[in-house]
Amino acid sequence: MIDLGLSKLAIIGVVALVVIGPEKLPKVARMAGTLYGRAQRYLHEVKSEVSREIELEELKNLQKQATEAASTFKADVENSIAANMAEVENALSIDHHDEPAIATATTEDQQRKAKEFRRKRLVRSSAIPLWYKQRNNGRMHVMSGAARVARFRPRSGKPPASFY
Repeated sequence: MIDLGLSKLAIIGVVALVVIGPEKLPKVARMAGTLYGRAQRYLHEVKSEVSREIELEELKNLQKQATEAASTFKADVENSIAANMAEVENALSIDHHDEPAIATATTEDQQRKAKEFRRKRLVRSSAIPLWYKQRNNGRMHVMSGAARVARFRPRSGKPPASFY
């Protein structure tokens, strides 16, 4: 802005005192101060508006770049999916006459697997002895949520605890 030193301000003050006069000088000085403040506020508003416009333009450019990148990424993904689908369809369309048929499980195999499963389940569930569970307050059986609430609900015969 304008470079005003102390000597220049003193010269302007003396000239204003001579030209305007001592009676009107305080009013003129107040008016000059208010006008100077308005000019500063106006310049600040213009600067902030210009910076907002520049930021808005940068954001628009960034949005355009992001949409372009997203569209190219989408196209790449769609192309790779289409290529993979074509490979899978080609693999499925090949006749498998040379390969032996997959044998289905017989009832004997199913019964054997069921027996093994029951045996393993019994071993898992009875791994901890009942006397150990009783001694350490372990779970003896599964309790539903409603039963658990009923078990641990405060008794109605007791008065409510007071904190005071």
